[in-house]
Amino acid sequence: LNRILIKKINRITNINTLNYKRIQKFSNNKSNNKKNINESNYQIAYYMSAIAFGIFGLAYASVPLYKVFCQMTGFGGTTRRANESTANTVKPVDGANVIRIDFTSNVHSEIPWQFTPTQSSVKVVPGETALAFYTVKNNSNKAITGVATYNVYPPKSGLYFNKIQCFCFEEQRLGPYEEIDMPVFFFIDPEFVKDPAMQSVTSITLSYTFFKTGEEDIEIKDNNSNAIINTANK
Repeated sequence: LNRILIKKINRITNINTLNYKRIQKFSNNKSNNKKNINESNYQIAYYMSAIAFGIFGLAYASVPLYKVFCQMTGFGGTTRRANESTANTVKPVDGANVIRIDFTSNVHSEIPWQFTPTQSSVKVVPGETALAFYTVKNNSNKAITGVATYNVYPPKSGLYFNKIQCFCFEEQRLGPYEEIDMPVFFFIDPEFVKDPAMQSVTSITLSYTFFKTGEEDIEIKDNNSNAIINTANK
């Protein structure tokens, strides 16, 4: 009887030992899995951070890259840039149809400027250089800085509209009640006449819009009271 009891006890002990090993193995596997999951989470967080920084960098660079792309291709009604040496080599195309260039202007509601084209339009033929002017006046008693954006219509003509000199994308600082004239020197590429898509184009509109970029402290005299007026800095 004792032998039988000893065998049963040993058997139960072996079973418990086996179960303990299984439980320990399961715990180790669970711990390893948790460790692997944590490592995977760290890797995912690292990659997501890298992607976020990459998107931020791309967004930061997209504006100048888009501007260069548009100026090279004329995409979205953006004109192209040309230097004076190129302008000196172009010649008016004999027998080409005359194109009327219309000028328009706009100002954002935040900037108290009066902005108008000096002339409403000029007439040119492809390959002929032309000079136009815009006049801008600061109607406030503060020194204000603004920047102008532009485009042409119809958009497809932007590929052939070449500006040699322009005030666009350059900050313009005007003192209180100051008024200046700003030139636009340009020409229509002679290749304009060879493009079938341009055959129906008889006029092109060049449009500018001024936006406020800054405002400065300045002291000016009121002509009526001879008092000094201090303007706020924004």
